[in-house]
Amino acid sequence: MESCKSARNFVIISHIDHGKSTLADRLLEITGTISQDKMKEQFLDSMALEREKGITIKMHPVRLNYQTGGNSYILNLIDTPGHIDFSYEISRALACVEGALLLVDAVKGIQAQTLHNLNQAQKQGLVIIGAVNKIDLPQARVEQTRQELAEVLNVEPEEIFLISGKTGENVPALLQAVIEKVPCPAVSDINKPLKALVFDSKYDPFSGVVAYVRIFEGKITAGDKITFARADYQCESKEVGYFIPHLVPAPFLGPGDIGYIKTGVKAPAKVKVGETIAGVADIGYRHEAVEPLTGYKEPQPVLYLSLFPYNADDFDHLKDSLEKLHLSDPALIFATDSKMALGRGFKVGFLGSLHAEITVRRLKADFGLELVTTAPQVIFKVVAKNGQALMISSPSLWPEETAIQTASEPWVNLEIITPNNYISQLFPILQNFDISLQETKFLTAQKSILIAQASLREIISGDFYDKMKTITEGYGSFSFEQTGYRSNDLVKLDILIANEPCEPFARIVPRGKAYEISRKFLLKLKDVLPSQQFLVSLQAAVGGKIIARESISARRKDVTAPLYGGDVTRKRKLLDIQKKGKKDLQSKGQVRIPPKVFLEMLKD
Repeated sequence: MESCKSARNFVIISHIDHGKSTLADRLLEITGTISQDKMKEQFLDSMALEREKGITIKMHPVRLNYQTGGNSYILNLIDTPGHIDFSYEISRALACVEGALLLVDAVKGIQAQTLHNLNQAQKQGLVIIGAVNKIDLPQARVEQTRQELAEVLNVEPEEIFLISGKTGENVPALLQAVIEKVPCPAVSDINKPLKALVFDSKYDPFSGVVAYVRIFEGKITAGDKITFARADYQCESKEVGYFIPHLVPAPFLGPGDIGYIKTGVKAPAKVKVGETIAGVADIGYRHEAVEPLTGYKEPQPVLYLSLFPYNADDFDHLKDSLEKLHLSDPALIFATDSKMALGRGFKVGFLGSLHAEITVRRLKADFGLELVTTAPQVIFKVVAKNGQALMISSPSLWPEETAIQTASEPWVNLEIITPNNYISQLFPILQNFDISLQETKFLTAQKSILIAQASLREIISGDFYDKMKTITEGYGSFSFEQTGYRSNDLVKLDILIANEPCEPFARIVPRGKAYEISRKFLLKLKDVLPSQQFLVSLQAAVGGKIIARESISARRKDVTAPLYGGDVTRKRKLLDIQKKGKKDLQSKGQVRIPPKVFLEMLKD
């Protein structure tokens, strides 16, 4: 095993779209990990969705072998997501490293997730190295951003690196700073009992569960018998190795190493992220010394929606697919669900609307599933008139209005970071979304933090994010933390298509906003739902009363096209037959909704 002094474990953290993956590309090039002929943009972002959206969705570990100044170094890098929905990914990566590169876009400056990620890294006691990225852009505010980041990190501006992940400018100097400033892993005796942390995993059809691990004590080789301390489940390691960035076998993994273990386990539920792995010979020892490692917190879903296979025979396939996704995404929480109109499916908890959209699209792209999805819904608290307290995560469970004594919805503390010159323009947006401003703090000379309280439903289900971004010209950002529940006058909003209730589209909304929300929803549905051979009515109802309506015109077919003259009565006869047929269809016809419509409406 290489000397501890040669190893460095670090992550790249930042707000979304501040250039983490591009910087990782340059690090791969500089260290010679990937040759120029094989290099491509966002090399570590292996998922098609990541490339399509230009964001990192999954963390990506890679081992960089680097020679400089006559010395050889092993740099274990973990590239992390930046969107608030994937904060749990970052918390797992931070538990495995000793240092972090904090990246800030020179154009956009410090944003909400920058501070959130920084706070998590500081709680882990990591060495933080600040860097301002995208200095090559003509609109870059280099010195201003450098000063902002220096103030936040409480360091001199000269300690902040100015780089371009795109051109590679100053990236070698940043890499040298990682070697000089990030401490090597604290290495214990290699002969101690094995103690490894599972920070991620994936499922391979041939190798079973592949656990991504950080070794804290002891070592592991292929063929070793291991146990998962919390689950008390035993298996044999089939192969161990490193990420370069593909999986490369190694003789063993030792203290301080970040690598993988092929477990051979075919049941994904048995291997959980956050688990501690010990050697079987150490079972009697583990209760004393191999305690579950710290640095993790249980993910708490903030919204739920139900997923149903479009083909009822795919229920088991959906179940297997969710279990495999859960391996690499422990924030994905699901339980069986059943609805009369939709059959069997699963109620799934998510960390946000992007998390939900990405998961549904992965189920479709990676597993070939066509799904029906219900509208996203937060968890409401209802006290019935008989005194029973209910936690409602689905509109189908909403009691009759006459049976409700009080209804409450979750609230959050909201932090909005914005340049000072946009503050006054944000006030009307806050009022429109019933956001209560509590305090304004100056972050730097140019930026402020607005501390506010808001309904989680408004933040997640509304278009607050888009409007806030528009007002601040892309410079504003926000993060939130759930605080508790507040009472509100809530009702169930039903959506009817061709006079038939569409259960997936039902949602819980404030009574005072039911009309506004229903109008917006119906207009969008009118645009995405394909037209039929008959006129389709779209209606919104509360308590059985219609409050909004739109219509989709019938698809027209020219039934007189084959006629080349003759008596006009022939044309009239054909048109009358068509008119009667459309009328019959309108009274009897059913609208079959394509899966893509549900996915499109999910993007609300």
